[in-house]
Amino acid sequence: MRYLLMTAAVIAAPIAPATAQDDPAAPVSQERLQSNVETMISFGTRHTLSSYDDPERGIGAALNWGRAEFDEASVACGDCLETLFVEDMRSGRRIPEPVLIRNALAIQWGSERPNEVVIIQGHIDSRGSDVMDADVEAPGANDNASGSALVLEAARALSQRQYPTTIIYALLSGEEQGLYGGNVLADYVTSQGWTVKAVLNNDVVGGSCGSDGVCDADHVRVFSEGVRADADDATRAAMRSRGGANDSPSRNLSRFLDTLAERTEGGLDVRQTWRSDRMGRGGDHLPFLDRGYPAIRLSVAIEDYDHQHQDLRVEDGVTYGDTADEMDFPYLAQVTRLNVRAADVLARAPMPPVVTAAGAVRTSTLLQWDSAPDVAAYRIYRRRTDEAYWGNEPVLTVDTGTEAMDEYRTSGSASVESDATVILTSDEGLSVELVAQRGDDWIFGVSSVASDGSESPVSSAVPGGGFYPLPIDTED
Repeated sequence: MRYLLMTAAVIAAPIAPATAQDDPAAPVSQERLQSNVETMISFGTRHTLSSYDDPERGIGAALNWGRAEFDEASVACGDCLETLFVEDMRSGRRIPEPVLIRNALAIQWGSERPNEVVIIQGHIDSRGSDVMDADVEAPGANDNASGSALVLEAARALSQRQYPTTIIYALLSGEEQGLYGGNVLADYVTSQGWTVKAVLNNDVVGGSCGSDGVCDADHVRVFSEGVRADADDATRAAMRSRGGANDSPSRNLSRFLDTLAERTEGGLDVRQTWRSDRMGRGGDHLPFLDRGYPAIRLSVAIEDYDHQHQDLRVEDGVTYGDTADEMDFPYLAQVTRLNVRAADVLARAPMPPVVTAAGAVRTSTLLQWDSAPDVAAYRIYRRRTDEAYWGNEPVLTVDTGTEAMDEYRTSGSASVESDATVILTSDEGLSVELVAQRGDDWIFGVSSVASDGSESPVSSAVPGGGFYPLPIDTED
């Protein structure tokens, strides 16, 4: 079985840091990011309740411009993007009368698994001090022309490549009024029956200094939930019993970005922030979490509250207002590159498996999951229950190449290491018996690896650890 392990090591070698030649983020342009932010500011306001008909001012003009930018990127890649508006009439808190909520989308269809999607999104609407004032000048530079410019630039860079998985680029409206654009897109994705691998929500990603003068241009915060928002009482009870409060798909997606950043020289460091969003606040990733989709929020390391949600004015010598001169465009370019590199790997890697662990009242742990045809190998990770991260090296790699699977079928099981046995439970199912590794002491997880070495986030072998919405109990 030594040959089996050597084969797995060759097929599933860790992804090397991208060089300047093959870095998917190499086309990212700081100058274009700044130009697009300034264009969005020129619309005066992008308030959700502003005009859809004015060709020069308001949310409608901004969305039309954004879609035209997607169209331009599509022309550059040979019409590889499908551009469209996804919209619905909504009302509620901060929207007293029904209003159109419109999102501009560009879809880069996957060549092999088109129904499996990665979403890069940011909201394009803006506001002043009064969230209901649709007329006041609201440049919304950092919040959130920065995230919208990032989405457009990611589309330009990634559309020059082809991927097995679909990538959706989305400019959302209605965020400041109550996450309406995020809900419209989440509903649309659900109605299409797509499998959501990851949602990267970018909101306030273009500044490096706070209103107190504290600056940090080296980190980006990544917010992730602990206990899944879609967990029912039975799942939460199982998490309390067997673990899972720190192992949601969102949390493991955050760990994935952190690991990717560590392997990239000269990029930003990820500061994992283990809460769904900032204290008492929210963003457009939350509607996806509510529906059970893996989603995270990227945001600046330091927020500037004087230049966010503020009317343009000077009081007591302090300048207020969300303007471009308060932004850090080299920093925005770095956050954009991180998004592009993350989406590049996510769109090439297979879906993480859904893993279960049996380890009660036994000295070994049995991991089980279904094997997918597009997976070249699986990597098993572990960490102590009080540890935060998986570590850089897997404890075991399981090859699923033809020779390996034939060996499993012939023998029924195969000892791949002195303390591990792989068992083929069916043509699709794999079990791994980890000898002398007590389930009480460890959290285990498994990632999927493509033939080109692209590795998915780790899926934790805990209740609710899978990267899919939890089943809904339809019983009364």
